[in-house]
Amino acid sequence: MKWMVYSGCDGLRAAARRQGVRVLGILVGLVAVTGLVAYGQEQARQEAAQQEQKQSGPVGMKFVLIPAGSFQMGQDSGDSDENPVHRVTISRAFQMQTTDVTQGQWKAVMGNNPSEFQHGDDYPVEQVSWNDVQEFLKKLNALDPGKNYRLPTEAEWEYACRAGTSGERYGDLDAIAWYSGNSSSKTHPVGKKQPNAWGLYDMLGNVWEWCADWFDDNYYANSPATDPRGPLSGQYRVLRGGSWVGNDSYVRSADRNWDSPAVRYSDGFRCSRD
Repeated sequence: MKWMVYSGCDGLRAAARRQGVRVLGILVGLVAVTGLVAYGQEQARQEAAQQEQKQSGPVGMKFVLIPAGSFQMGQDSGDSDENPVHRVTISRAFQMQTTDVTQGQWKAVMGNNPSEFQHGDDYPVEQVSWNDVQEFLKKLNALDPGKNYRLPTEAEWEYACRAGTSGERYGDLDAIAWYSGNSSSKTHPVGKKQPNAWGLYDMLGNVWEWCADWFDDNYYANSPATDPRGPLSGQYRVLRGGSWVGNDSYVRSADRNWDSPAVRYSDGFRCSRD
């Protein structure tokens, strides 16, 4: 009888030990899982911070990554300089500023504000020539070296503007652009209209945007199929996108305009970088 009692106690102790091991194992597992979750959350936070840093620039600029790809450049029903429609490949991804350069950003880099409509730092800078923009980019690259801040090529600009679309515009005109029909004859703060599919605001309307290229109205007939960079020389530089003062015929993804690189008008720009 005594033996049976002790044997039963030993069994209970053994069962308790086994149960304790199971509980301990569960607790260890929970601690490990909790640690992994916390580690994962911290990794995600760090990656998000790194991504945010990659997409940010000096003086409050924001950038998005434009993927490499191909598109049909030009428009059959457009002006003669928009023809022939031709396939263009952008072979390398690049980054583009989500909005036009603002008056606040221009002032932070250049120390002045040439704009006609000086209603706030979030308005697009205008009345800047192509030559003025080169001075801005020179100073911006000195502030944040190694990024190669630059103007987009004309092909990069249209590719980014279309963001995978093939029509005249990437959305409803009044929803995406400030132009003569809705601007009340003035510019407006950047980023207030709907963006395109790649997160770019005001690609159409508000202010004309300078591109890097020289202009040639027959360039499309012989332009390279991959990464075209415009003629080697010329008299005028390319402008794209239309503006607050232009009618809807100018506010199209394929519309091309041009002006002397020294002229200051309702012209602004946005930065690209590699």
